[in-house]
Amino acid sequence: MLRLIVNRLLLGVLTLLAVSVLIFVCTQILPGDVATAVLGQGATPEAVALFRKELGLDTPAWLRYWNWFVGALQGDLGVALTNKRVILDEILPRLRNTMFLAAYAALIAIPVAVGLGVFAAINEGKLSDRLSNILTLVAISLPEFFVAYLLIIAFAVGVDWFPSLSTVSPGMPLGERVYQSTLPAITLTLLVMAHMLRMTRSSVLSVMSTPYIEMAFL
Repeated sequence: MLRLIVNRLLLGVLTLLAVSVLIFVCTQILPGDVATAVLGQGATPEAVALFRKELGLDTPAWLRYWNWFVGALQGDLGVALTNKRVILDEILPRLRNTMFLAAYAALIAIPVAVGLGVFAAINEGKLSDRLSNILTLVAISLPEFFVAYLLIIAFAVGVDWFPSLSTVSPGMPLGERVYQSTLPAITLTLLVMAHMLRMTRSSVLSVMSTPYIEMAFL
């Protein structure tokens, strides 16, 4: 198990590295750069060259990526080229909110999806199994933003149970934060739960078809 965890962690690190290289290369291939985007098309070549030098865009691309990579390993993601704000300070508050929302959705999705997946597998071919397959396919097919709109219309506009706009602040109590995040969490839960339910059903059916399970039934 330890070896599997280490392999997955290393694979995740390599994936992040490959994604960062791919994004950096794609931004270099695209026409223009941050200097021309900020100054606009009416800027003079001298102003663009001066701004590029100020942003460090006059250095080779590999050197800019290497400087960013070394800084990222030390926990320094640098400064945004457009507004000069520290990137880490901008990301951390949003990352906390994202992790809270993901944990909230997981607390709902995991037990419900696993329970319904086992129930559907046990009742394979019956009405409950067919109904779960249809509902999960519908949930997977619907875009998340469309599901969010439907939930807003039903629970924010129709019955006024939850706010249509979820706004959280650092000093907000846990109960208020949970209340504000309920509709977004349900939106995420519907999609995650549909995928997880189908995977659970498939895994349980695979286990139930093994020889030792058949022997146990016999």
